[in-house]
Amino acid sequence: MKDGFLRVAAASVDVKVADPAFNKESIMKAVRRAQERQVKVLVLPELVISAYTCGDLFWQKPLLEESKKQLAVILEETAEIPMVIVAGAPLLVHQKLYNCAVFLYRGRILGVVPKHNLPNYSEFYEARHFTPGRREVEMIRLLGQEVPFGMNLLFCCENVENLVLAAEICEDLWVPLPPSTYHALAGATVICNPSASDETTTKDTYRRELVSSQSARLVCAYIYASAGEGESTQDLVYSGHNMITEYGAVLAESGRFENHYTEAEIDLQRLAADRQKTSTFVNDDGGQPYHRVYFTLEETETELTRYFSRTPFIPSNKEDRDKRCDEILTIQAMGLKKRLAHTGCRHAVIGISGGLDSTLAVLVTARAFDMLGLPREGIVCVTMPCFGTTDRTYSNAVTLTKRLGATLREIRINRAVEQHFSDIGHDINVHDVTYENSQARERTQILMDIANQVNGMVIGTGDMSELALGWATYNGDHMSMYAVNCSVPKTLVRHLVRYYADTTEEEELQKVLLDVLDTPVSPELLPPVDGVISQKTEDLVGPYELHDFYLYYMLRFGFGPAKIFRLAKKAFGADYEDAVIYKWLRTFCWRFFAQHFKRSCLPDGPKVGSIAVSPRGDLRMPSDASPSVWMAELDRLKEELGLE
Repeated sequence: MKDGFLRVAAASVDVKVADPAFNKESIMKAVRRAQERQVKVLVLPELVISAYTCGDLFWQKPLLEESKKQLAVILEETAEIPMVIVAGAPLLVHQKLYNCAVFLYRGRILGVVPKHNLPNYSEFYEARHFTPGRREVEMIRLLGQEVPFGMNLLFCCENVENLVLAAEICEDLWVPLPPSTYHALAGATVICNPSASDETTTKDTYRRELVSSQSARLVCAYIYASAGEGESTQDLVYSGHNMITEYGAVLAESGRFENHYTEAEIDLQRLAADRQKTSTFVNDDGGQPYHRVYFTLEETETELTRYFSRTPFIPSNKEDRDKRCDEILTIQAMGLKKRLAHTGCRHAVIGISGGLDSTLAVLVTARAFDMLGLPREGIVCVTMPCFGTTDRTYSNAVTLTKRLGATLREIRINRAVEQHFSDIGHDINVHDVTYENSQARERTQILMDIANQVNGMVIGTGDMSELALGWATYNGDHMSMYAVNCSVPKTLVRHLVRYYADTTEEEELQKVLLDVLDTPVSPELLPPVDGVISQKTEDLVGPYELHDFYLYYMLRFGFGPAKIFRLAKKAFGADYEDAVIYKWLRTFCWRFFAQHFKRSCLPDGPKVGSIAVSPRGDLRMPSDASPSVWMAELDRLKEELGLE
């Protein structure tokens, strides 16, 4: 349960119709398996104790009494097991029969939730046997305990923050306004659904979409346990289709047509973070008060088995990735198109270096010009070689400009920068930050002045990763009139350029784009060694794949350094030692705070994803905020890891 992770499971067990004693044994097998895996919440199918397909046998007293007896046995046999078990059972209350989800925990019945929406069509006749449950909660006597009974029940864990369980049963999910909607608005973060959904062709697709979309709408985790093959009788077949979803993502899903045990770790902190940030998610019990039942779980550290992408900004599937890249390029171009049209500019000025960021910027600008029907000659690409420029990047900048049909201007800035060094009394042999930034600011001055000459605007090239780290020269490459890459992380820049290369029909353009992709990331502000780039950004500031990972989880969910480290270790542990992951995480946190003043005055630029660092919307952060809380957590983590 550390860091908000909770292991949960859904199990379809082997049942015999109308044989509660046999079914109890199958249930206990699933319970013991879940116990070995340190599962904290186990959901079993609808009416699992009796079996769902008993039909008119539900009117038989022997079946109901035996079901209740076996429920008592399960309660006794799980008295020492620290796991919430949600099992379906038929229960008589006030001479009426209800289809119920019974919440069991360590010999205690936490509560009983009755099904409300009873199907009564085609092959289903639940309304023939059961009474619809009501939202109001009352106390009933069950197996010698005073037990809350009703739909409006929330099961709240006192020692696991944000763990609030609720239930709806099978058909309850398939109606226009499912009970889980009210449960989530009242505070439930995990919805349990004991179900018995029969199998027909393509129904699994609809069922999957239904469960995942409900978890997305409700910003919750959803545990769906469906009846397995033992229920197949007469005209119907049951497949045991289990799912565990979290905010729209399917974390785990079983196969079909055999009984399955399915488990996953849900992230309660992530759900809480999204609810906190979503202003339209308003807690409201719908005018029907909820009864809250409290319990305490045994605290353990959940071993993570779920997958964490090394590139959270980038889809792993090629088809999805290509679609995302095309969409982002269009969003960037549409933003620039509006700015150009609004200002009446027919020229754009871009500092072209032969690197990834300026390459993406000129590709986006070309697309915007095409949208406006403007000739690409109006794109003025300025290459400004200086002390660190290599033949490779210079050649790529020139070739790229020509292949796109833009206008190329070459202005060597060596003498201007040397004059500036003389003016301010700086030794040209001292390769410090003044040496580097003077070149960046000289280039920006040239771009701004050329923009005045041609009545155009300077297009910024810097990306979001650089902005997060403050890896930009203040009033140098930091400044422009419209920054097309400002919400694109460095790892995504590479994929956007690659997508353009893969989809262009011009062979020479593709060739130069591929060479840009193969070139090390560098500002090229220090002299090359034997004609080769000597200043590699990732050697200085750290791997961008790590920094983008840190950026995503810090800004998207507000996670602290310790949890981010844990996730990074899971994602990158095969390639980076703990000390390396920690080193660059500490660098990221320190620079993120120390350099925010640079982000406070950023130019406009298009937002392309769920994360951006614009001071006008997505990151309204004080420029002088203290990082002490984050650094203290890093210090504690360092001590735990035993790092020097």
